[in-house]
Amino acid sequence: MAQTHIAPRQSLLKLAGLPYFLIAFIARLPFAMMVVGVLTVVVAARGSISLGGLTSASVGLGTACFGPFLGAAADRFGQRVVLLTLAVANGTMLVLFTATVYSSAADALVLLTAVGIGATAPQVAPMSRSRLVTMIADRMPPAQRAGTLSGTMAYESAADETVFVFGPFLVGVLASAIAPWAPLVGAAALTVLFVGAFALHPSGRHVSLDRDASGRAPSAVADLFRPQLLVVVLGILGVGLFFGAMLTALTSFMADRGAPEQAGLLYGVMGVGSALLALGVAWLPPSFSLRARWLVFSGILLAGSLLLGFVDSAAMMMLALAIMGVGIGPTLVTQYSFGAARSPLGRSATVMTMLGSGVIVGQSIGAAVTGAIAESVGTAPALVLPVVAASIAFAAGVVNWFLSRTRPRRRRVAA
Repeated sequence: MAQTHIAPRQSLLKLAGLPYFLIAFIARLPFAMMVVGVLTVVVAARGSISLGGLTSASVGLGTACFGPFLGAAADRFGQRVVLLTLAVANGTMLVLFTATVYSSAADALVLLTAVGIGATAPQVAPMSRSRLVTMIADRMPPAQRAGTLSGTMAYESAADETVFVFGPFLVGVLASAIAPWAPLVGAAALTVLFVGAFALHPSGRHVSLDRDASGRAPSAVADLFRPQLLVVVLGILGVGLFFGAMLTALTSFMADRGAPEQAGLLYGVMGVGSALLALGVAWLPPSFSLRARWLVFSGILLAGSLLLGFVDSAAMMMLALAIMGVGIGPTLVTQYSFGAARSPLGRSATVMTMLGSGVIVGQSIGAAVTGAIAESVGTAPALVLPVVAASIAFAAGVVNWFLSRTRPRRRRVAA
């Protein structure tokens, strides 16, 4: 009997349910608000831009050190217990950090509590990718997996792009309308409510069929350090560096023109275009391979970033941002697709949190380094940092081209 074809997105929507996608989207917001919210409240309460940059970097440090371990715990024990614990812990750390900043506590304690925020950050986006990849691998017919994976990574990356544009905007609104501490308190409330709801969603009980009855994975931990996977982590770190460096350099560029508050609006030109192009990746033909997509789109990102050396007006900056938006979204989708395809069996959440940590760590480092350069040397040198970040993403794509096989090793979801 011939099987009726169901569109991949409709099929996955039926498996996960519409409430899942709504909850998962809102639950991402606190993570997108943390870095900017921390920077905002530190500068307002302590009057130090340098301390604000160090504090934001400390959040990234906490995520880098603990994020992959939290993913490993989710793979081993299931996401529900891990996320419920993190929802309470992270909400508490956000409130504690706010109180510490406004107290007479030493700067070292402020930095330490910022590390705590990053260490307890419930990375909903990587966890969501892991859940959906597991559903695709375990519950969908083999013929639909590759197409559904591409559409899923496209949606997830577009959702990330939207949140990382809207999150800083929400921080600005709350800080302006209420007080500088309001974004972090709001993020704490969203964390407890929506990360908790995400944890309690029925899909949170699902553990990969690749795990045995005791929760052990058939793959070795050493498989997480294969060059084919590490090059994806390096590439996505470059994307994170680009996000942090570009937003900070853009803020400095607009401040030179007396309109720093317009930086977010210009950044939105790249963010919106990036989200739309990320969604469009799902419609690219299979003959346009993943390794070719990485090179082409990261090359567009690099080409757009090279224009930064010639911008002398807001209009030219918008043009450069629009070109970079064409490249950044599809590059991110492609990297996550490689991460899903190369995840060792039973370790999907670990890999996705490694990639998610790469983005936030890169963003934090990029913002901190670019901010220091812009403040001490000027905007022109700061605009070089996005070029460096784009070069890292492109170079990783070149290395990946040679590391990629025509037939990938991952048996369940093909690249």
